[in-house]
Amino acid sequence: MLMLPVFNDQGLLVRALTHSSYANEHLSDIGMPVEDNERLEFLGDAILDFIAAKWLYHHFPELDEGRLTSLRAALVRASTLARFAESINLSDHLRLGKGEADSGGRHRANILGDAFEALMAALYLDQGFDAVSAYFEQMIENTATTVLSENLDRDSKSQLQEWSQATLSLTPRYRVVAAEGPDHAKTFTVEVWLGESINATGSGTSKQIAEQTAARTVLAEITRRQKSADASPEEA
Repeated sequence: MLMLPVFNDQGLLVRALTHSSYANEHLSDIGMPVEDNERLEFLGDAILDFIAAKWLYHHFPELDEGRLTSLRAALVRASTLARFAESINLSDHLRLGKGEADSGGRHRANILGDAFEALMAALYLDQGFDAVSAYFEQMIENTATTVLSENLDRDSKSQLQEWSQATLSLTPRYRVVAAEGPDHAKTFTVEVWLGESINATGSGTSKQIAEQTAARTVLAEITRRQKSADASPEEA
């Protein structure tokens, strides 16, 4: 199990862990605003994109450009990076403003994903590209295999629409049924309808994420039923 990287420059680590909400509430020792991790996040985003592309290029020579692109997107999207962040307990070390912390920001996917990008950028500045590459590639190795085998890189709404139109001659419909929380941190809940039936609900920090979650839930249930049917003994 990977641990939080050890840094030579602790200042870089602290900056990578500092959310803008914390910076807005605190001043440095010289009375200036504390520096947040947004610039590091920008750099980390580019670094992780390249590492993921390089790793996929060498490990999946049989895949075309389109599939490589979708796999890379799946490996560096916020929800995946948030899982990587949770796996090294990054949430325990984040510096958040009081309001953000009290509203559950420590476990919010976008905050964790951004912090992970910032952490990787800080590691790059501290120890160079090879250190980041070695660290991140350990994380994506198992994840890439799962994403590929379960088609998790494909857009769930598109997959569900293809299945629904081919099997039921219906186009899925999505409806927002709830939007909770403050404006800067809303959670949306969406229903997906096939014909006159609600097939699943999904939640997320945007309507688009909630729709994808709902579609993914339906697809998982379809897969479960198909596997169950395949496993059942044939009728005489």
